[in-house]
Amino acid sequence: MSRPDGDRVLSSMPVGFMSVSADWVITHINPAAEQSLRLAASDLVGRDYWEAYPANLDNEFGRTYRATMIDRVVRTIESFYPEPLNRWYDVEAQPVDDGGLYFYFSDVTDRRVAQDRLALLDRVGAELAGTLDIRAAAARIPELVVPVLGHGALVTLLDEDGRPRSVGSWHVDPAARGAVERYAEVRLADLPADAPILRALRGGETVLLTAAEARASLPEGEARPLLASFGIGYGMTLPLRGHARVVGALTLMLPGTEPPEERHVATARQVADRIGLALDNARMYDQQRQLAEGLQRSLLTAPVQPPHAEIVVRYTPAAEAARVGGDWYDAFVQPSGRSVLVIGDVVGHDTEAAASMGQLRSLLRGIASYSDGSPAEVLRGLDGAMDQLRADTYATAAVASFEPADGDGAAPGAVRMRWSNAGHLPMLVIHPDGTLAELGEWQGDLMLGVDPGALRRDSEVRLAEGTTVLMFTDGLIERRTRDLDTGMARLRRIAGELADRPLAELCDEIIERMVDGRAEDDVALVAIRLRVRRD
Repeated sequence: MSRPDGDRVLSSMPVGFMSVSADWVITHINPAAEQSLRLAASDLVGRDYWEAYPANLDNEFGRTYRATMIDRVVRTIESFYPEPLNRWYDVEAQPVDDGGLYFYFSDVTDRRVAQDRLALLDRVGAELAGTLDIRAAAARIPELVVPVLGHGALVTLLDEDGRPRSVGSWHVDPAARGAVERYAEVRLADLPADAPILRALRGGETVLLTAAEARASLPEGEARPLLASFGIGYGMTLPLRGHARVVGALTLMLPGTEPPEERHVATARQVADRIGLALDNARMYDQQRQLAEGLQRSLLTAPVQPPHAEIVVRYTPAAEAARVGGDWYDAFVQPSGRSVLVIGDVVGHDTEAAASMGQLRSLLRGIASYSDGSPAEVLRGLDGAMDQLRADTYATAAVASFEPADGDGAAPGAVRMRWSNAGHLPMLVIHPDGTLAELGEWQGDLMLGVDPGALRRDSEVRLAEGTTVLMFTDGLIERRTRDLDTGMARLRRIAGELADRPLAELCDEIIERMVDGRAEDDVALVAIRLRVRRD
């Protein structure tokens, strides 16, 4: 392409234009280029291009232009030019017949800033979504925002007593990261009342200071020379706002001698607000988790230990706070002397489900103790009570009772087990020789809370002394990546491998292997091992 003809055409072009000779002397720029490059034509024309723009000697702009000068192929590039421009440019480099180059370029900083802002907000949101460990999440933030928002970043959180604590820092220069981490620690000592970090934490104020002002705001000591060593131009501290309070502050170390543009400040505020909400959500999720877990643990009391059996119970809460819910177990003795084991799961995963669980567990225990009934009668009574009291919930449950199987040709030490299943998982039996069996159908009878007149059936089996029975909720065997059948097959395999272990060790090892260190749902488990009788 030949050079545009006439000064009128060049002057009216909306994009910047610059021409350089074969020996890299700037020969012409138009008014749009003067505005974009912030220099008059008289300051550029006649100068060596590399002397005028030294940063391009060893960056993508320079490499692209030299390649175009050599092979005479049109190229385009979009990249960032640092100080003194600090702008993004989209450039088309065209070789011309006289051996030089024409550059057609546009300032695309606004578009790139908007793209970077959206990308950063998405990245922050993705990194912090659903986090439960507040300190670990906050420690990742500085690395997420550098270098988009600044050359360095520090995050400070308020602890439970309202004291600021440094939780993370980062710097674009790896060699400076150790010093920045040290600065993050020492700057919080002996802070004056008007310190920028306190103004952000207590007053919710965004504080922008020059490097000199930032140093002057620090108390005498190690922090001042450390801050001076980073060579920043400005420091900006922004509050991290939660739903109704400030949870911390984000401090940015900004390069350059000019204050940040308002759009940069606006971007930083958006990011800080996103971080604050994510951290506050994590705090509330953790509180909800502790509340629900505490409620469950307060209700899931230690089991009775009958003379002729050992009973072990285990409860593992979900790793996600939102999935804490209504799993329960119970073990007690009826007036007749029968040992009773219960496993249940209220529909839902929240504190309401946990509260419903407590009600159903207490109702079932009371009905079983008063009626001295069989498992089916106990479940029928619970279903009726739920309807009468308008419990307005659904649950699955299985009840099993154990008593000596005297007479009828029973082997010495044998135990009669009766059970009834209201929509719950089948129980797993480990015989003394290590063989396994599942008791009951997958779904059993109708779940509780649907029809108080539903049929409830008892089933019966005789078990030899030394037999182990496992009752559990679906959190033990179900995963997002595997169904119940696959999970049950895995449980059978693991239980078979561990059949000879002591009961407590057996239960702990089963849970550890089945949940892979992270329970996706609550796990409740109750197990009984029938002891050798010495009557």
